[in-house]
Formats: sequence, C-alpha cells, structure tokens
Amino acid sequence: MRHFTFLVIWILLTGSLHAAEWSPAKAPLMTRWAKDVSPEKVHPEYPRPQMVREKWVNLNGLWDYAILVKEKLPPELYYTYTAFSAAFADRPTSWDGKILVPFPVESALSGVMKSVPDNGRLWYRRSFATPEMPKEGRLLLHFGASDWETVVWINGREVGRHRGGYDPFTFDITDALKPTGDQELVVAVSDPTDGSFQPRGKQVRKPNGIWYTPTTGIWQTVWLEPLPKTYLRRIEIQPDIDQQTVTVTTYLGGNHKGFDFWEIGFDVRLADGQHESSRMKEDAKRGIPSGIGGGLNIKSPRLWSPEQPFLYDLELTLSLDGKVVDRIKSYCAMRKISLGKDEHGVNRIMLNNKPLFQYGPLDQGFWPDGLYTAPTDEALRYDIEMTKKLGFNMIRKHVKVEPDRWYYHCDKLGMLVWQDMPSGDKHAAWDPFGKHDNTEMTRSGQSAQNFKDEWVKVIGSLRNHPSIVMWVPFNEGWGQANTVEVTKFTKRIDPTRLVNCASGGNDFPVGDVIDVHRYPGPFAPKPTSDRAAVLGEFGGLGLPLEGHTWQGKDNWGYRSFTKKEDLQKAYVGLLGALRPMIAQGVSAAVYTQTTDVEIEVNGLMTYERAVLKMDADVIGKAARKLYLPPPKVTTIVPTSEQIAQTWRFTTDKPADGWQKPTFDDSGWKSGPGGFGEPSTPGSVVKTNWKTDDIWLRREFDLKAEGITLNSLHELALRIHHDEDTEVFLNGELIAKTTGYTTQYVEVPLDEATRKLLKSGKNTLAVHCRQTGGGQYIDLGLVDVEEIE
Repeated sequence: MRHFTFLVIWILLTGSLHAAEWSPAKAPLMTRWAKDVSPEKVHPEYPRPQMVREKWVNLNGLWDYAILVKEKLPPELYYTYTAFSAAFADRPTSWDGKILVPFPVESALSGVMKSVPDNGRLWYRRSFATPEMPKEGRLLLHFGASDWETVVWINGREVGRHRGGYDPFTFDITDALKPTGDQELVVAVSDPTDGSFQPRGKQVRKPNGIWYTPTTGIWQTVWLEPLPKTYLRRIEIQPDIDQQTVTVTTYLGGNHKGFDFWEIGFDVRLADGQHESSRMKEDAKRGIPSGIGGGLNIKSPRLWSPEQPFLYDLELTLSLDGKVVDRIKSYCAMRKISLGKDEHGVNRIMLNNKPLFQYGPLDQGFWPDGLYTAPTDEALRYDIEMTKKLGFNMIRKHVKVEPDRWYYHCDKLGMLVWQDMPSGDKHAAWDPFGKHDNTEMTRSGQSAQNFKDEWVKVIGSLRNHPSIVMWVPFNEGWGQANTVEVTKFTKRIDPTRLVNCASGGNDFPVGDVIDVHRYPGPFAPKPTSDRAAVLGEFGGLGLPLEGHTWQGKDNWGYRSFTKKEDLQKAYVGLLGALRPMIAQGVSAAVYTQTTDVEIEVNGLMTYERAVLKMDADVIGKAARKLYLPPPKVTTIVPTSEQIAQTWRFTTDKPADGWQKPTFDDSGWKSGPGGFGEPSTPGSVVKTNWKTDDIWLRREFDLKAEGITLNSLHELALRIHHDEDTEVFLNGELIAKTTGYTTQYVEVPLDEATRKLLKSGKNTLAVHCRQTGGGQYIDLGLVDVEEIE
C-alpha cells in the first residue's frame, strides 16, 4: 500500500514538473483542441495505420531545444550552410528550453513560437530507454516528417541524414546504442523556407496574402520500433476490381542470413467474415528478391466509394525456418479510378467504372495553434467529418502532405483525395486564361533532382491509401518545370491513379485532366478525346467574423461579404451555376476553401474551426445536388455563342420604362450580339461596345418556337457579362449580377420568373455597366430539367 501511495505521488509530481516546464504560447487564435494537449498526451495514436505492430515507443513530448545562429551569410551562399554541414561538435553547450514535439518551433503549441533566422539551425535533444528487443533484433527510429534537412545522432554517433520536409524517414540505430543506461538522441535541422529551391508549399519567411507562417523542424510523430533481425520493411497493395484480385508486394529489411527458408503469409478477411489466404515459401539459398508479391482472390468484392467506404482487414506474417518472426496488420480496399466515356461519348472521371462527379474543398491543412501540425488526432479527423457533412465527396490537399493518419481517416470515412506536391523554387509566368499554356520555368539540375526525389518518396509513402485518386505535381506555375517528363514519370511509378499535370493553367497536352481556376467562377473547361475537364479552384467567397480573425483588419477573400445570409446566397448560387456545367463535360470542381488561413477569410469555417459560416443543411443539400445525373438543358432564347442574335441597343441613357414591353425602341440601333471588346476573355464580339453603359432589348415568341408554359421546368439565364448587369423579363427585374465572368454561365432563376413568361411574345432587356478592363455582354434563356 505504501509502495502504491509513493507511485501515485511520483506520477503526480512528475506530471506537475512537466506542466511547469511547458505551457502553450498564445497565438492570435487557438482551437478548442489546444486544451487537450499536454506533454503526457501529444499525438499518442499509432502513426502508421497500414503497417501496425504491437510494440512501439512514442517519443513525442518535451525535448530540449536550441536555436543557434552563425554569421550572416549572403543568399548565394546560404545553401552551403545546412544541417548536412552540422557536426556533433557544433551542438549547443546550453539549451534554450523545452519544446513540445511534434509541434513546429514557430507554433504556439510547441511552447516556443519563435522563428528560426535565415542563418539559424534548430537543435533538439532527449534521452530514451532502450525498449525490450528480440534476440539479434534491430531498433528503428522513425520520423513522420521534419522540415527540411535533418541530421540525427545517437550517443554522439551519426545514424543518418535526410533531406525533405514532407516524406517519412527511418534510421536503424541499433549499432549506436549503449549496452546499458539511457540513450541520447540529438537532432539538427536547417530549413531555408523560401530562401532556396526545396519544396515548401505556402511557407514564407514574411507571411502575406496567400502565403503563410513557416514550419521548421520536426512536425510529425517521432517513434521507436523494436524488430527482429529480419523483418517486413515495406508493403505495396494493388487492388484490381476487374480481375477481382488484390496483389500485395512485400520488401524485407534487416539481416537476411542465418536461415534455410523463408515464408510470407497473406491473409485478408472477406466481407462475409471468411478468410482468403496465400503463402509464398522459398529456399533462402536462392536469395531474397527485392519485392515478393502474393495474390489474393476477392470474389464478388465490396467496392470502396465515398458512400460505402468498405475496407478489408489484411494481415501479413514473415516466417523463418517455420517460425513466425514478424506480423503486421493492415487493410486494403477494392477501388478503381480511371477515365471513360459516358453515354454521350464525353470523357469523364470514373470511380469503379462509373462516372462520379467529384466536388471538394481546397484544403491547406494549417492550424492557428499548430501550423502544419493539428493539435490532436480528433482535430485532424474533424475537418474530414465536417467536409463530408457539408456534402463534399473529395478533398484537394493543397501543396502540403499530411500525416499518414489523415489519409487513414479519409479511407475510413469515405473521402476521395487529390494530392498536390508541395511547390518550391521560383514561379513560372502564369495567368488563369491559358495565355501561358506550354510555358514553364527552368530549374537548376540540383533543384529538379531534389523535386523529383521528394515527389517519388511522397508517392511511395502514400500509394496504398484507397482514398487518393489523383496526383497533382504542379499548381499555377509554382516551380513548374519539366512538366511533360514529371507527368509521365508520375504515371509510370503509379499507373493506377490519375495525374493532373498542372492545376490552374500552364497546361501541357499530357496527363489525364485539363484543369482551370476561376475566381469566383464557376467555369466549364472543355474535355478532349483523351482528357477529362475539371475546375481545379473556384469560389473563394470571404466573410471575416469579428473575434475569429488572425488580425483585426485587412483580412481578405477573393470576393468579400459582410453578412452570413449574403455569403450563403452567393455560395448556393455558385453551385446552381456549376450544375449545368456538369452536363457540358465538367467532371470535378474544387471550392476554395475548407477554413480561413491566417489573413485569408474565404473558408467555410473560421481558422480555429469555431464557426461554420453558413447553414450546414442548406449548403449540404446544394452540394449533394451536384451528384445527380446531369440535367437536360433546352434553349428558350439563344445566345450569340454559335449564331449571332439581333438586339436593339443604345449607349445613351434611355427614358424611364425602357425595360417594359410597351416601350418604343424604334429609335435604338439594331445589331448582332455579343457586344464588347474582342480582347475580353471568352467573348464572341459581333458588335463593338466601348462606352461605360449599354442597354439592350430583344423580343421572343414562345408560341412561334413551339414551347408551351407547361413544358418548362427551372429557368436559368445563360450569360457572359463584364461587368455588372440588371436583367428584366417583361418589365420585371429577374436578376442582378456583379463583377465579371470569363465564359458563358448559367444563373438559376426563381419560380416567380417562370410565372412572368407569356405563351406568346415576351421581352428580355438588360443594362450592363463597365468600369475598367475588358467588357462584354451577351445572354439568353434556358430551361433546366432534372433527370430522374
């Protein structure tokens, strides 16, 4: 009893000591999960869900840290001063304090919230006890991610170095261990952020606009894993729904000597509870191949989809001379992503051989208190759950790679993922209208090789996740170089997924999709015979909410609002305009964005995830409507896209009542649409218009066109405007648009508009006002019929 009392007092005392050593710093915003973070409870979950072993040691928690600064270096010499040049003798003689790993040093949850100078190096230190190990076993040290260059010492002996901020890496530290006592672990990290060419995503040393606070050093879980002398090092899982098989390829690590034969067992638990197993057994004298593949039959498979994300349990064993020495638990899914033609011959993105429209948010993965690192696993999962609740079936992970558990949650919850490669180096010339297609920058040989090396490692670390359906190596020209080569080798190393060569422009005729960005949009790119069309970014509707912004003023969105009601109306309107574009061939769309990020306030949620800015039921219903079969669109009043339509027009302000059917427009000019400047993107100008204002009128006759009022469904304008318009039907205002479009779009109209139509003659009138830049106006009227 006395011993138990002493143990309780010791636990309480050491806990209070940790509390005294660490407390979170105060960021401008903190999430509700920050209160759940402590040195004793910091990302305790198993970090690698597709290769689970029972024994492991989590090294997250309090470490010593120090930031050492050398003499100021000119930019051209910075690259020579890196972690790779660090020697153990350079380690700090004293430490600055404690840091809570795995939160980056710049974050509030690290307890430090300091930046590392350009000529600085971040050092870490902690000790650990050697875990129980099998005879002749090996001890592996795993890092989920550390940005950017990392060197590791155990007991003063260098055990490895790694370059890359987004891929996991492992060192075998067995031979550096002391036979008894605690082991010392020291880590040095250097990160030039935007001072060099390495992949960095949106990290910059001076945050502004769409560029954010950097992450330096360790930002994912660090852990130990005791293993036998020969072990399962890596697995690759390849499902084939057409052949109803799954192939698992295993790669061995450690010492392959000292036994006569090896055997690898594969076992998958089927949907009905039965098991399908296979064994591969070979004479060890023949050597061990680099990859050992085993096939399993999955008859009548349950296919994985966002609606039914079924996962099969998978177990692998390694036996040496008949004795099981290693066992891992994993999972797999029967899922196929491909391109195919729909019933109209249009190229579409297919999931499991069927067209599925993909709609998701741009997700940047930043947190106000943890930056690159979510405060907890619950927080990490929450974003995905909210995304699904709001009607999305896909997430575009934007120029960042997440911890393995994020993709695990997507696998479990049913969320498709487009995975970007984090950008780096400089930017190529770019605009969103295709003026720089087939344009790219030139990287140095060192920069190009570094990009390729890390991209290959990122793909290799994530390729088993069924949720990932597309790789995106470049975005908006950021670091875009060798586009054709990069796209082709991406497809070579993973032919099972789609490749998006360049999201948002600077397109090359390679890869599986054509991807454009339009703000606010939407926009309908045209598919080709060998590529599907996707809207890679649109929206960006902003609403700053007092008490929930990164700074008090000067926050921004691509188009800002002051009221939730107006934001919601605009968002639903964007989805209404997107809906008919699906019938025109659009296979997917990405809305910007999941949350506010620093001074960007165009999130569906505030940065700290405290407030959802719109009604979940309303916007969820609008999103889920996108997955219905494409509607049938019938022209009532044609635009001038194909054949020029005649309008009456004037550029002089007309008398009151100009929009009414009884108005005498005989004094107006007559001319073909559209009206504007030929240089305006997406325009079809037949009549030049250069003044600030133009007024248009046109008469149409439903009876003459054979259209009855009872045959109509939901009306929409088909309009291309630059800039603001007021549209009238039979003298009544039916729509007001602001800003500009870069192509023809559908604007849904309400039931009251349909009631304004007459069975005979009707009058359509519009006023368009221009303030600067391009100018254009043309419009028509269409009927939209939902297909059951």
